Amino acid sequence: MKILIADDHELVRDTISAFLASEPGLRISVAADFHGAAELMNKEGPFDLVLLDYSMPGMNGLEGLEKAKTLNFGSPVAILSGTASRDIAEEALASGAAGFLPKSLPAKSLIHAVRFMAAGEQYAPVQFMTEKEEKTTHPLEEKLTKREMDVLKGLVEGQSNKEIARELDLQEVTVKLHVKTLCRKLEARNRTMAAMIAKNAGLF
Repeated sequence: MKILIADDHELVRDTISAFLASEPGLRISVAADFHGAAELMNKEGPFDLVLLDYSMPGMNGLEGLEKAKTLNFGSPVAILSGTASRDIAEEALASGAAGFLPKSLPAKSLIHAVRFMAAGEQYAPVQFMTEKEEKTTHPLEEKLTKREMDVLKGLVEGQSNKEIARELDLQEVTVKLHVKTLCRKLEARNRTMAAMIAKNAGLF
């Protein structure tokens, strides 16, 4: 089975290729960028499986995936990455990648994944694809309650207290109290300044 690994990080490239080369029946070729991978696909292709680093020179994201699929005559092409998000992984799989392999994948799982993809199946580690991405909270947001955030959103959108009250099903006097509290917490002199602080902080 012929495998091509393309990655601009020498250590990663050497580690993965050495590990796979120790498996019976696998012949490994390596490239340091997309251009080198394309040359090898032209000269020695098609490969049973091509592994491309998502962020190496010449890849241009998923553009490289499309080119490689053509260069490898439709044989499996998968994405390797140490930094790509789950959204990118999902997009790659939807674009016809044979799989998505995080560089943190354990060695045994890597062997399993390579054989799985070379057999024509699509692979992505379940844990990576299902774990929740941590949402970072802005320091200003931590100061405010959910209801205060709702009122602040209304201020940013230029709504009057009456409009905010109607939208949130609150009494107008309650909205006034929330606006007063918001201004104090955000150290704003008035509602306009509170809205500007929220906008500048990228809260909405």
